Amino acid sequence: MSDEPKTLEPAVTRPVSTPEPPTPTPDGGRAARWALVLVPVGLVLAALNLRPAITSLGALLEEVSADLHMSGTVAGVLTSVPPLCFAAFGITAPRLARRFGPAAVVCAGMAAICAGLLLRPFATGTAAFLAASALALMGIAVSNVLMPVIVKRYFPDRIGSMTGLYSMALALGTSLAAALTVPMTDALGGDWRIGLGVWGALAALAVLPWLPLLRDRTGAARTERGAPAGGTAPAAPAAGAAPRPMVRSRTAWALACFFGLQATGAYITMGWMPQIFRDAGVPASTAGVLLAVTMVMGVPLAFVIPRLATRMRNQAPIVIALGSCGLVGYTGLFLAPAGGAWAWAVLLGISNCAFPLALTMIGMRSRTGAGVVRLSAFAQSVGYLISIPGPLLVGVLYQHSGGWGVPIALMGGLMVPQMIVGSLAGRDRTIEDES
Repeated sequence: MSDEPKTLEPAVTRPVSTPEPPTPTPDGGRAARWALVLVPVGLVLAALNLRPAITSLGALLEEVSADLHMSGTVAGVLTSVPPLCFAAFGITAPRLARRFGPAAVVCAGMAAICAGLLLRPFATGTAAFLAASALALMGIAVSNVLMPVIVKRYFPDRIGSMTGLYSMALALGTSLAAALTVPMTDALGGDWRIGLGVWGALAALAVLPWLPLLRDRTGAARTERGAPAGGTAPAAPAAGAAPRPMVRSRTAWALACFFGLQATGAYITMGWMPQIFRDAGVPASTAGVLLAVTMVMGVPLAFVIPRLATRMRNQAPIVIALGSCGLVGYTGLFLAPAGGAWAWAVLLGISNCAFPLALTMIGMRSRTGAGVVRLSAFAQSVGYLISIPGPLLVGVLYQHSGGWGVPIALMGGLMVPQMIVGSLAGRDRTIEDES
């Protein structure tokens, strides 16, 4: 008789310990089903909007500067505002995600991008234009940080494929804005205000998939508790233990430095590569196409690399392969910029795919949703701060050296520390292992 309760007790306890898979709550079940459809659509539309605010302005910067009477210094500062905003506003994402939930914050981020892009054409002065741009960049900053968090939250078993999906969409949005803004502006009458404002429609579309997910407050609760995306209890720190500060994590610093160095290379490439080719005798139209080739390389590879990375325990081989492509590309630019222009453009495009790799590693270097939020905010905020001086330094070196030899040597030289810190960040460990 005394054995009866003992045999019944495990039978009662077993379903309680794993409630979610068999019978989730009605609201949770509906949210999970909606997520399977809405979150991938939302990720793609959000990623498409994470760069057009920047690259569309770059295409029309000359017209905007002339119309708003910007000085050359102000126009130069304007090109450095994006990484500064990404660093300043991105650090607020963890607090916002804990309070409102990651999906709600991304929805608000898309709304901020839309508002900024729609307000920019009505700016009559530099200050108003900068304020509207900052609003859009604020939305981009928090969404940048929370993209890996959303993937970890809703698709913990498909981090590689989902990261690849939105990385590919991000690369596509970057390329489309760079390639289509000027022709679209000409087709709509030649007014830069219309050419920039039209991208607000794409941002408005990106708000819609996130609206039904505003009710899913489980993301906020689980992020606050530190539970993994699947909803089970955290595996790392003991209950009540304070999370280790990111500044004390070697993995977090390695990932932040890797993110910053790859961002430096990407901004230098986007800002200066056409001028390098033009100074080497390549026609202006061809130089623009070469930049487009570099950017388009990220579309297919941004989908392949994250999937490959999640199948490897250590991502260092991918880091070294991408860095080696960058070294060869910059060496070619140094020795024969015009002779092998197409090959160098392709190689540098491959090298720039360190960005989706960095995003993938952010999702892999923590066991919990809360850890991914903190790691993503730290790595991206510190990384974008690191990237700010690079493009400015290249311009200074170009002006004072009278050629591209020294700047290109700097660009190639940065590949070496990028490979070193990327290999450290790619080790098979999590930030919780360092607690």
